[in-house]
This record gives sequence, C-alpha cells and structure tokens, in this order.
Amino acid sequence: MSQKTSAERTASSCWYTNGLRVRYQETDQMAIVYHANYLNWFEMGRTEFIRQFGFTYRSMEEKGVLLPVIDLNIQYKRPALYDDLVAVFTRVIRFNPLRLDFEYEVRRWPSDSEGEPGLDTLDKKWPVDRELPGELLVTGASSHAWVTKEMKPLRLDKTLPELYNILKEQIL
Repeated sequence: MSQKTSAERTASSCWYTNGLRVRYQETDQMAIVYHANYLNWFEMGRTEFIRQFGFTYRSMEEKGVLLPVIDLNIQYKRPALYDDLVAVFTRVIRFNPLRLDFEYEVRRWPSDSEGEPGLDTLDKKWPVDRELPGELLVTGASSHAWVTKEMKPLRLDKTLPELYNILKEQIL
C-alpha cells in the first residue's frame, strides 16, 4: 500500500446529506425509480456537499473551474419507490489538486406518515463511524477531474486556493 502524500488525502470524516421525496416522474410503470435518476441524486449530493462549504458550482465555473465526471460506479441493492423519502449520503473518498472522488449511499428514510421522523430530522453531517440510518438502496462512486472551460486539467490549489484549502480541511 502506498503512502498518502500531503498532496493527496483520502476519506472525509463525515457524510454530508440531503433528502428528497421520490416524485412520480422519477418512476416507471411499476412505481420503481428509473435507474438513471440515481445519477441525478448523486449530482444533487455533490452540489449540496460543495454548497455546505460556501461554494456553488456556478461560482466555481465563474472562476474558470469545472468538475466533470470521468468515471462512475453504481450498485443497485433495492428499489426506491414512488413517494418514498430518500436520503442521499455523500462523502469524499479521495482528493488532490487534480481530482476529487466521491462515494454515495442512497437510503430509504422512515416515512413521516408512519409516525417516524421525516426528512426534516435528517442531520446534514454524519460522522463515518456512526451507523447510517434507513434501508440501503444504492451505493456508488464517482471520479472527477478539475479542468478549465477548455477541458484542460488544472491544479485546484493554484487556480482556486480558497476552495482547495476548505476541502483539504474537511478530508483526513
């Protein structure tokens, strides 16, 4: 196993979360979430992850920094269904000045109609050593490269050091 350098960090100490209710348009005739919608939910997780640190994709793009997906992995365990409450857990599993890799878990949240807590009780941050709540539906990972608007690789630490330093602080 290779040594971790100061330029590359792995595994954030927290999962960052956001929740949603499955909409009818996201399902097929069987009331099961269409498989590609999970990719949208992963993107929502990444967007909210960045937003929690005071940045948005729009502000990054305005500064000439893009973060396209270069690899994606997804495993379906159980289907999400129409009207389910779903929590998307997102964390960084690898970070360096050139790349950023995320891990995801999509979980069915106990329904507020059953007297259980609704999504309003969903903590925004979960320590990785704390068991994640809800029924596991989907796991996944995505890899991203920091690039210019011309799709040329860039070093985040040189181009947008404010974001680089914030991310570096959040990742072990």
